Amino acid sequence: MSFFRKNEKFAVLSAVFAAFFTLFASCSTSKPEISYGFINLVLYEGESEPVEHFSFFIIVDDEDGIENLDELYLYNDKEQLRWKIKNDEWVSFVQDNKTWIGSRSIAIQEGRLPRGVYRAVLVNKGGEKGERLFTYDADVFRPFPAIEIENGMYTIKSQWPSNRLVCYDRAGNYISTVDLQSLSGSVSQLNLPSAVSTVALWADDPAYFLSAFTNVIPVK
Repeated sequence: MSFFRKNEKFAVLSAVFAAFFTLFASCSTSKPEISYGFINLVLYEGESEPVEHFSFFIIVDDEDGIENLDELYLYNDKEQLRWKIKNDEWVSFVQDNKTWIGSRSIAIQEGRLPRGVYRAVLVNKGGEKGERLFTYDADVFRPFPAIEIENGMYTIKSQWPSNRLVCYDRAGNYISTVDLQSLSGSVSQLNLPSAVSTVALWADDPAYFLSAFTNVIPVK
């Protein structure tokens, strides 16, 4: 009987060791690194004044891949502000074979977002952390843009260097983005897809990481 009990103990210990090894192997021991990133200030049309949001995205270097990442934080330590972005909440896209992750919804309840130094903290599923500092200190110095469409003609009031139309269907689904070569003209000359029902003006100043979005308006 003692022989079988020893075998049973050995089997149990082996199973526990195997489970521990599997758990240990599944947890990353490599520290994620934020190799690059940016903060872009986006102004959205509000009832009385523009509403500020940060668009915050990073490129990550992690040996275990994007799938191993768990949480992304953005801190403003001076103002004691923190934003938490879970891996099932962040936006990801690929550009030039690089995967970006982040959020377009960094905001506060009232007033403008603080300027200055922000600290990004990236955490993988193994609990390892990587940090990087970012600075955003640009002031809004351009008037908020505007767009009007009437009788098949569009008119844009903008002092921004780049202007585009963001197009949506009747359900509010994104269709396409159209670069504008002129601040006024015929809507028909824009060759918008037939499914386009509404548009918003997207004005951009890439040199200052600054953008503005108007509310949508009907194209007809």
